Amino acid sequence: MPMSDIRQKAWSAALIVLFFVAWELFCLMTGMSDLVLPRPSQIFVTLFEKFPILWPHIIQTLLTTMIGFVLGVALGVALGAVIGVSKTAYDTCYPLLVGFSSIPKVAVVPIFVLWFGSGTVPAVLTSLSICFFPIVVNIATGLATTEPELEDVLKALGASKFDILWNVGLPRTMPFFFASLKVAVSYAFVGAVLSETVASNRGIGNVMMTASSNFNVPLVFAGLFVLAGLGVALYVLFSLIEGRVTGWATRKDNVIAT
Repeated sequence: MPMSDIRQKAWSAALIVLFFVAWELFCLMTGMSDLVLPRPSQIFVTLFEKFPILWPHIIQTLLTTMIGFVLGVALGVALGAVIGVSKTAYDTCYPLLVGFSSIPKVAVVPIFVLWFGSGTVPAVLTSLSICFFPIVVNIATGLATTEPELEDVLKALGASKFDILWNVGLPRTMPFFFASLKVAVSYAFVGAVLSETVASNRGIGNVMMTASSNFNVPLVFAGLFVLAGLGVALYVLFSLIEGRVTGWATRKDNVIAT
């Protein structure tokens, strides 16, 4: 790794540490109550002490989130591909998708509970319903912006529509796809936790709801830290995969313009 990258990452880490130090000092200097804003040290201590209790709930939230996320990715890629290559599908499906995406998902959770009961299934469906829309939009955009000249050349060479989609359209859509994944995984956590706070007796969302009703604010923030850590970990994972799969579309800093 170049020295400049090491310095940049060191500065970034230092700023993150500085943020938590400033938070700690602010709470100490102002005498902030734990019921309003606990100190980071209190949150980390609570997280360490309660981790054996939190672990099953972390697994539950991660499991429901990933199931909903995977299903959302599959649905989003399929719908995005259809919308991206078909004008009729675009005119028909896109307004419906925008309308569904505009519905607050907290209003959809009771419907899922009514259909499937409380527990894992509503959390999975809420996660799916909130994360698939960015994938649809990005896949459709990537396919719809394929250069017409390139398509004309391939058609002149005898390529079918499926050949153009498989060999040109989908590879060209990969940067859009991975960009949408990094957004959708955050939405997936939002959906799962939202459902857990409303209709589940397991998961980080349920832990946070129970802790807030007991005025255990450090535990609430510990749950937030867990969710943030899971989200960052998955974001980094998808970024690494993106770098391996779509390295050709990434701007290289060491390229000298001529």
